[in-house]
Amino acid sequence: MESSVQSVRISSGIYWVEIPQRDLRILCGCPADTVKHLMRRGLIQPVERGGVACETGPNAILLSDVSVQNGEFANLAEFPVLQMFYRQGMIIPGHPNNNGTRPIIMGAQDQVTAQREYIYRGNFGLVSEEEMIAAGADQELAAEYMRLKKVFAFGTIRQPEELIDFKVIDDGVQEIAPGVSVERVAINTYRISFQGDYVEVSLNLARLEQYEPPYILSQHKIKPEYFSVVHTGEGDGWDPNRPCMAGILVFQGRLYLIDAGPSVMHTLNALGISVNQIDGIFHTHAHDDHFAGLTSLVRADHRLTYYATPLVRASVAKKLSALMSFPEERFDDYFRCQDLVPDQWNMIEGLEVKPVFSPHPVETTIMFFRALWDSGYRTYAHFADICTFDQLENLTRDGNAFTARLKEEVRRNYLTPVDIKKLDVGGGMIHGRAEDFREDQSIRIVLSHRSTPLTVEEKEIGADTSFGMQDVLIRAADSHDTAHIREQLLHNFPGVPEYEIAMLANCTARTMSIGSILYKKGTQPSSVYLLLNGLVEIIDAETEIDNVLTPGSMMAELNCLSATPATRTYRAASFIRVLEIPPAMYVAFLQRSDLEEPIREYLRRKHFLMGTFLLGDRVAGATLNQIAQEMMEVEIRKGETVFIAESVLMVAEGSIAVRCQNKRIDVTGPGEAIGASVLLRTDSEALEYIAEEDSRLYLLPAGILEQIPIVRWKLLEQSQRLARRCGAIFQGQIQGTIR
Repeated sequence: MESSVQSVRISSGIYWVEIPQRDLRILCGCPADTVKHLMRRGLIQPVERGGVACETGPNAILLSDVSVQNGEFANLAEFPVLQMFYRQGMIIPGHPNNNGTRPIIMGAQDQVTAQREYIYRGNFGLVSEEEMIAAGADQELAAEYMRLKKVFAFGTIRQPEELIDFKVIDDGVQEIAPGVSVERVAINTYRISFQGDYVEVSLNLARLEQYEPPYILSQHKIKPEYFSVVHTGEGDGWDPNRPCMAGILVFQGRLYLIDAGPSVMHTLNALGISVNQIDGIFHTHAHDDHFAGLTSLVRADHRLTYYATPLVRASVAKKLSALMSFPEERFDDYFRCQDLVPDQWNMIEGLEVKPVFSPHPVETTIMFFRALWDSGYRTYAHFADICTFDQLENLTRDGNAFTARLKEEVRRNYLTPVDIKKLDVGGGMIHGRAEDFREDQSIRIVLSHRSTPLTVEEKEIGADTSFGMQDVLIRAADSHDTAHIREQLLHNFPGVPEYEIAMLANCTARTMSIGSILYKKGTQPSSVYLLLNGLVEIIDAETEIDNVLTPGSMMAELNCLSATPATRTYRAASFIRVLEIPPAMYVAFLQRSDLEEPIREYLRRKHFLMGTFLLGDRVAGATLNQIAQEMMEVEIRKGETVFIAESVLMVAEGSIAVRCQNKRIDVTGPGEAIGASVLLRTDSEALEYIAEEDSRLYLLPAGILEQIPIVRWKLLEQSQRLARRCGAIFQGQIQGTIR
């Protein structure tokens, strides 16, 4: 007999639970690109209902208990909800599926509250003229933008409760439909029951597990041209085979993202680019297909510069703060904000950027980028998202002078001829159409932001492109990489005379392909490597280490200095370029610079840090060097209390019990850290740390750590998990007092 409760594992941290007798289809877990996973598994399919084309799909969402897992957003319900509203038709007037049933979002109280506000901001952005004026708009502009926003919203900005049924799953059994109950049986583990049958789903990720992208990207090696754009996404939020519309701008050796859609880290990895190599992000708007990758960008060892107009920045900050349940001011802890003046050319270290208003349900700008060259400017235009000219007429049909002027301004900006123009041609109410650009005089037009192939008519207007393709506006002159090598060496050996650095820089630089083994665990390294470009994995299955080294990192220093075998395997995670230093030369270099003895203890500490969760992953070599040099060692006897004051502590040997209200809720072992409250500015009085055995700890310099966004992010995730384990009292004292 077939069970009345059916369950399917979709991907890491995602399950599908269906109860046909109650017409209930529950999406359990909703990280980025979940809708695309459901499409690939056939759980979202095109159908026809009452003569209307639409889709099948979920009608309920069960949230993760924690908002971040292994550095990535765990709850991104915006696109699953949009799929229910518009592609299933649950919100469309007169649609056969608009029968009064509302989508269900359920989970822990704090996560339901966060999703409510995040979806609200994702749908509407800034929701009043007052918010727009506070972000810098004048009264007339704010009034017009608000009027346009209401047209997109079918006349009114509705509260989420009018459209979605929010249900809080407390510690008991909760009925979500007649006879259907949901119960939390452990952290992030739920039992869903109906008529005596039940399934249990765990939304927890394993320590080394990541949310998976729905597609596989080919590996590419990007040439550092003087001014170019690398195409990193041509699809939309519904394309299961490609990343969402995005790009990387290359200018004078610097790399800038244009938007950050879902799975942006997989994009960077496929290109052999570390997030630490990204100088900044130019952001067009806050919809998830352009926004969801922001958490990946905080996995850098420095604050990326965030470039957007004040209205877009305000909209994004409100959405991110809603999602993470912290005040908007905390946005500055993770990004260095630099506002762009709309409708003007803004100078960014030689690159000029002009953001221009584009009508959309949330605050949006299209962007022009230009650089001066031989006979004038070379210009790239990135148009995500735009609307059709027919929709522009509908939005501005009331005929007042300001509206008419705005309409003509938008049309003129859309049709501005440039060297390369990338267009959103997704169609419908809130996206563009290729036909509107048939007479566009731009030299090259790239058609993007869609999930279907180009038609013959569209191919007459513009071209499509593929992942990793690079359009060059200004080529770079051929140059040797000696200067870059010397710069990286100076970061690792500050104060050493330049003639000594020049000696090392003259060593052989090699390129290795993805998958190459640099050192195998248990073997003696034959060279010290300096990573110049690309990504290298540090792997040790026994201790569950799978970290990533970024350019500027040195490898096997301690092994070559002490003639000891490698304790971990080092593997190229992309195409890489390394400087190969013979061990004898490396030792002679240290001796000549009087560094051999002082560097031994420092290298042991650095090697330890490279194998930890908090600091071993994607922290630049120079930053790791500084931490290793400044960290201090302390010893704690069994039974003693560890006091958290101004330092984050990392266990080197032994174990520390974490207690809440006299209850042991966690144990921290070697390589793990305590003291999130120091960086997150939280009240930690509810927690107590007791040594379970004689232990050796490292005091890490808080002043350095607080400048590393990825460290803040990991400690925030740790804090949330402890809060959940400690229960409602701890959650009120810790998570509720983040300021």
